[in-house]
Amino acid sequence: MRSPRRLLVLLNVFVLWSAFQLYKYYKLPQNIVRRHSATSTATAGEAQSDIMASTLKFLTVAARAKHTATVIFVHGLGDSGHGWQPVASMLGSTPAFQHIKWVLPHAPEMPVTANGGLVMPSWFDIEDFGFEHDDEPGMLRTVRSLNQLITAEVDAGIPSERIVLGGFSQGAAMTLLTGLTSERKLGGLIIMSGWLPLGKKFKAMTNDHAKKIPIFWGHGQSDPLVRYQWAQRSKAFLENELGIGEAKGDSRVGLEFHGYPGLVHSAGDEELQDMQTWLGKVLPPIN
Repeated sequence: MRSPRRLLVLLNVFVLWSAFQLYKYYKLPQNIVRRHSATSTATAGEAQSDIMASTLKFLTVAARAKHTATVIFVHGLGDSGHGWQPVASMLGSTPAFQHIKWVLPHAPEMPVTANGGLVMPSWFDIEDFGFEHDDEPGMLRTVRSLNQLITAEVDAGIPSERIVLGGFSQGAAMTLLTGLTSERKLGGLIIMSGWLPLGKKFKAMTNDHAKKIPIFWGHGQSDPLVRYQWAQRSKAFLENELGIGEAKGDSRVGLEFHGYPGLVHSAGDEELQDMQTWLGKVLPPIN
């Protein structure tokens, strides 16, 4: 059986490989990048409409004890739910988290404009890696799909305040957009290497629960893809525009922000340990 340390190493290798692939495709001349079918006249937005019309597929890591809480974790660009299964399985084997079920959705494949039209798993189209132009329709379609997963858990008997939504990179952006605009108050949000999408529009979309939701945010200070200063700007927006305060002491409410020196676009051991500590506070076992 692989040790937790070995699983974290494997995860980091996979995420770093994915980041390298994205960087490579971004830098390659467009004429040598595999594109969406040249015979198709559909735009990226039209392709998304067809793709997102169906219910998301997902991977489940079942609770080992009585199921009383759920974590829905949304992967990043080019990945799948399988990429985070080692972390979910590792945490699920920990006595403090055996009551938690993990739902790991798979993004549909679609052409990504910033990658020269390369077809890959993506939650929305990305026009450029400066993230200056948001695919709002694609993002909102994904929000609806993630809310369907949340609804399914509620219908199965799990209160919304016992559901945590989380994500990495592109999945983290979708976590913020879904978790802070949903009509349901969730138990918390996990943001790893993410950014706040939709700029000024975001404020008008937020719900009344935004100030009361626990948020964990971890970000590498050496991240070359989703840069650390973007995370800092997002943090300032949450605090100054939305009035989300800093989590203090043992309080579960508010933003718990961590910057990790030397960490690139990946999930580090220290970050995962901090997230685990935070998760233990927001989703403790119940009788």
